[in-house]
Amino acid sequence: MNSNAVRWPNSLWAAVTPPGPDCPELTGAQQADVVIIGGGFTGLSTALHLREANVDVAIVEAAEPGWGASGRNNGQVIPTLSRPDPEDIIARHGAAGERFVAMLRDSASMLFDVVKRYSIEAEQEQAGWVQPVHSPGRIKIAERRVQQWSKFGAPVELLSRDQTRDMLGSDSWYGGFWNRTGGHVNPLALARGLARTVLGLGARIYARSPATSFERRGDRWVVKTEQGEISGRALVVATNAYSGEFTKSLVPEIATEVMPVLSWQMATQPLSDNVRKTIIPGRQAMSDTHGELYFARYDARNRLVTGGAVLGPGDKTGRLKARVTERLQLIWPQIGDVSFDYVWNGYVGMTADFLPRMHRLGPNAYGWTGCNGRAVALTIPLGRELARAVQGVPESELALPFTEPVQYMAHGLLRKLAPWMLVLYRRRDAQELVKGDRFELLRWAEYLLASRRSP
Repeated sequence: MNSNAVRWPNSLWAAVTPPGPDCPELTGAQQADVVIIGGGFTGLSTALHLREANVDVAIVEAAEPGWGASGRNNGQVIPTLSRPDPEDIIARHGAAGERFVAMLRDSASMLFDVVKRYSIEAEQEQAGWVQPVHSPGRIKIAERRVQQWSKFGAPVELLSRDQTRDMLGSDSWYGGFWNRTGGHVNPLALARGLARTVLGLGARIYARSPATSFERRGDRWVVKTEQGEISGRALVVATNAYSGEFTKSLVPEIATEVMPVLSWQMATQPLSDNVRKTIIPGRQAMSDTHGELYFARYDARNRLVTGGAVLGPGDKTGRLKARVTERLQLIWPQIGDVSFDYVWNGYVGMTADFLPRMHRLGPNAYGWTGCNGRAVALTIPLGRELARAVQGVPESELALPFTEPVQYMAHGLLRKLAPWMLVLYRRRDAQELVKGDRFELLRWAEYLLASRRSP
């Protein structure tokens, strides 16, 4: 791969973010104390924390820093997992789970602290994260999460239906909860800002250099690319959902235990000030409890950044625009005509139980996968913990609940079938709405019937 081969998606973030640093390709034989494969949030955060400890570190990146999921996501900074709550995590992982929960609780605040400490311009807004509930029965989710996270000192609050309506500018939800430490960023600006920061601290980043293999030679790890190799005392594999996208044989035990699911993001034209003040007036990040997730936040130019899902062949972009337009107009009638300037996609690494996977890959070698849509906040403190691990901090002190890789059987077939889970999610969402009042049912039935014309 050469520099001309790195093509960025037609995303809002690629359009508005200043270029990243100029990084060389890996050629010849190089050495470092720690080698990191992957220049996304995890790899960059790990390098940052290693350089703060004066450890020599080099990143080997297949494309450019932030090219993968780190630069393509919605940019919501969410200090929870998508489904498991603290008691679920602790039941699975015990004391390591408790340490992980504490890390997760502080994850959003840590991200915003890093951005502030290094003066990274990432369009950051720590306005909080809201999870409204879309059916009467799902208010139990909000109640459970507030109850559990409160035990661990998280600044969470249960919202009534009226409070949710006032906060979001819509009566489409039945209540919810919010965490004051959350918010949103321009994720590509964050990735490029982290890259500039770690380079300034003395790290090295080799770009456009897909790792083809790694192996243990004596007491060192050797990472190979097409044009060179680099060895290190320790190794961190930080490729997440893109673990099998450049070289399927690089780390198959990780690549086949996570399901890369295509996530579509969209950005409207900037909303007028009058309309913007009536739709999420406090500028919080929002993602609700639908199986087919409804989510939105503003960027720095008052574009509403949202997204959706689409199935089948044909004009996916056109059908997605039509579907999400109907959704936005149903939730926020005051939005009026909707026009999308940007539509793009990228992979999210999903696991069957929605828990991330942390692994020991050998002596002084670690990897992880399974962001499940929560990587922006999670990866910053996760990088700190991986940096501590390669420096020899005892496992009993790490917030890393290690497990053995468990691969999906028939991974290739399941990957083709995974997007069709959306049909099941839509069916469940519709069934839950039947339990609501008749007025709500009529409103959403109208939307669901319309959506059948653009599935």
